[in-house]
Amino acid sequence: MPDLRNPGGAPVGGGRRLEAIAGQWRRVVDGLAALGTLLIGVLMVIICADILARNLLGSSLPLVSELGALTLVMIVYLQLAATVRADRLPRTEILLVILRNNLPRVGLLLTAAFDLVGAVLVGLIAWSTLHILGKDYASFEFIGVPGIATLPTWPFRALILIGVTVAAVEFLVRAAAALRAAGGGKA
Repeated sequence: MPDLRNPGGAPVGGGRRLEAIAGQWRRVVDGLAALGTLLIGVLMVIICADILARNLLGSSLPLVSELGALTLVMIVYLQLAATVRADRLPRTEILLVILRNNLPRVGLLLTAAFDLVGAVLVGLIAWSTLHILGKDYASFEFIGVPGIATLPTWPFRALILIGVTVAAVEFLVRAAAALRAAGGGKA
């Protein structure tokens, strides 16, 4: 059974150029996941600082709840492509495991269908995020309280858009690998 967890690692017939592109793609996906992991640390520091401020100063730090909400969404989407590539999305595997073991081609086609549906759905999220980003940028949308602390929302939306777009492309890469393997090529 072909390993679809790293479909870019074994290009068919493309040689070194496809291997280089696959390596660069892996670095993009891993880089976004690393950025998401770094943001988890930043979010923890922000929350701890807010807890200290509440206990020592008697009031919360400005922007913490809004910044926490946007950062959490950003973390999810920055790490989504790596989750897709590692085949760690939750789904019912009972039927898929049986198909992969007994009817490998059917199992690969079902995997490709799952990945294509994932690409469409995540692509639709990217499309709607693009419109939200445009609106936020054009209207100078911000979080916080004017006069105390504010931040523009568009940089957060831009990183969310990048993460969700890379995840949609990763779904397409996986679907192509499954279809190639179902057709007799290597994944």
